[in-house]
Amino acid sequence: MGCLGNAIWFICGGFLTGLSWLIAGCLWCMTIIGIPIGIQCFKFAGLCFFPFGKEVEYGGGAGSLLMNIIWLLITGIPLAIESALFGLLMCITIIGIPFGLQHFKIAKLALMPFGATVR
Repeated sequence: MGCLGNAIWFICGGFLTGLSWLIAGCLWCMTIIGIPIGIQCFKFAGLCFFPFGKEVEYGGGAGSLLMNIIWLLITGIPLAIESALFGLLMCITIIGIPFGLQHFKIAKLALMPFGATVR
């Protein structure tokens, strides 16, 4: 299911979601201070392109919390809304429910990406 799911996913919104993360990463990397945030965006763009077979674990400390607050105010909300809307659109049909759940997983990640690891 992983390979087939990822292939269908890429067509059903995964490309646009991953592209959004890549654009956010490029914009963050334009400043020296934003480079760590941009690198995190590039890591999660890979997850957005091919999410099946991967899990996200959340953790972190005070530094992650501070970065998450900055991220949420500047970039996190638009990316989360985009993924949530794609998730709602995919969940309209029974066949699209697994893809919608992956979009919701990415929407949660878009709200608090720092301290999260992809396995």
